[in-house]
Amino acid sequence: MQVRHPQQGFTLVELMVVMVIIALAATAVVLAIPEAGGGVAAEAERFAARAKAARDSAIVEARPALLSVDAAGYGVARRRRGAWQPQARYEWDAGTQASGGGARFDTTGLAEPTLVTLQRGGRQASVEIRGDGTIHVRR
Repeated sequence: MQVRHPQQGFTLVELMVVMVIIALAATAVVLAIPEAGGGVAAEAERFAARAKAARDSAIVEARPALLSVDAAGYGVARRRRGAWQPQARYEWDAGTQASGGGARFDTTGLAEPTLVTLQRGGRQASVEIRGDGTIHVRR
């Protein structure tokens, strides 16, 4: 009597199905990887947080704060001894384009209204600074 052993291994179809599943998983991972330095929305959030810190500092220190924006980045200055003293300077991430002006916060937190729009890679986010000192990010 001859005993037959079942064949071992995988069929070509089974191997192809596994390869397709791995390719789909790899595609999902690549698409989920964030941009280097974060997206333009993250850049707008950082800018808004620093603008809020400048506003809060103007209130706490009872000294006006100036937020200046240009193509390369933005800076914060404080009014001391009758002149604006630079406190910090921040550069935009590579490829970020900014439009709009800066704002001046008085000692009560009120500001000159302004809208700063950031663009990078076809995406856009705006930071609105209102006259009452509130700061909002629009995506």
